[in-house]
Amino acid sequence: MNQTVSPSFPAGSAHRVRIAVICSSWHQDIVYRARDAALAEFERGGLPPGRVDLFDVPGAFEIPLCAKKLARSRRYDAIVACGLVVNGGIYRHEFVSAAVIDGLMRVQIDTEVPVLSAVLTPRDFHEHEDHLQFFSQHFVKKGTEVARACLATVALHRELDATAQA
Repeated sequence: MNQTVSPSFPAGSAHRVRIAVICSSWHQDIVYRARDAALAEFERGGLPPGRVDLFDVPGAFEIPLCAKKLARSRRYDAIVACGLVVNGGIYRHEFVSAAVIDGLMRVQIDTEVPVLSAVLTPRDFHEHEDHLQFFSQHFVKKGTEVARACLATVALHRELDATAQA
């Protein structure tokens, strides 16, 4: 995602777009950096703050089910997931990472509501100052990128839907 310009909606059309952002509470101080950066990028892209709904879940493992329920509600044009799955030195990290990413993909395929991921699964994460600082900064970048991708995806799907109806 090397996009440098934020996609934006034509004047007046953003008021019809609604986005859900789901965040895991584990490492909330880092994860919320992605959420906050995404919210700022949505606003820069012309999406009013009142058009984004925020949801918190205990951990990344709970994100896909929440995303599925939100997608099935048909209230949202897209869903953004933010989380951090860390390797605590046990094999569970790989299972959780795969389950979350596979679950998010399944939600969007099954519901046709785009689901975008800023759920990061670094192989090496240690709770020392260098890693905390690096991942805090990295999540700002990822939040901005996922918001740009979300806006572009919503715009594309609106075009595809309009073409299909023509």
